Amino acid sequence: MTTDQSTQGPGDARPRTSHPAHHTAPTPSLADLRHYLTTHLDPAARTWLDHALAEAAAHPGIHGPISVWELRLAEAGRRCGATHADAARVLILEAARAGTDALTRVYFQGTADERRAVLHALAHLVSGPGALPLIEDALRTNDTRLLSAAVGPYAARHLSAHAWRHAVLKCLFTGVPLDHVADLPRRAAGDGELARMLGDYAAERTAAGRTVPEDLHRVLDLTESVTPAPVTDHPHGKES
Repeated sequence: MTTDQSTQGPGDARPRTSHPAHHTAPTPSLADLRHYLTTHLDPAARTWLDHALAEAAAHPGIHGPISVWELRLAEAGRRCGATHADAARVLILEAARAGTDALTRVYFQGTADERRAVLHALAHLVSGPGALPLIEDALRTNDTRLLSAAVGPYAARHLSAHAWRHAVLKCLFTGVPLDHVADLPRRAAGDGELARMLGDYAAERTAAGRTVPEDLHRVLDLTESVTPAPVTDHPHGKES
């Protein structure tokens, strides 16, 4: 199975460049997303988004069976186009000051597109691990676009080592490029257990006569690296 590249997510709101083998692309800020949409949406879509953001800011939080900003989330694909809908939805969620409860409601009641936007928004809107159940739910699916969103910065910050290792394996199983795994070099560095799991997976594929994904070798290289210690001005690592 390969990743569907037909629709960009918020993390794609930047020029595409080739990345060094041991690096993942940076995640854009909310200001980056707003600037990107301002310069790429047509006038009608920009007007709609400005109105949707103002409306969400004026009526934040959850109100009744469905809040007005939740309706705008559903409209974003039609109004902004598939390429820009993820970024527009993230900005609407931020304008609505959606906390963990609101994000959870949108995730479990929304479409796959809305779920993906929630996953992208977590790193911007939730500071602690309270939204991990949403990441864990997405990692149980075989929807490659949900998986790509689930292994973003929020997962890098809060997933346990055990769960994060299995997320990396899930990406390899489903063909999600590991460039989508946020903070991969840091979390993989020196991880002997991840190296063992990757070695077992590679051996299974080889025994079955199947190719080993190139990304697997990349992560194996990372597990052999060591995260450098912080550099200080004093040669002995102490302040004078």
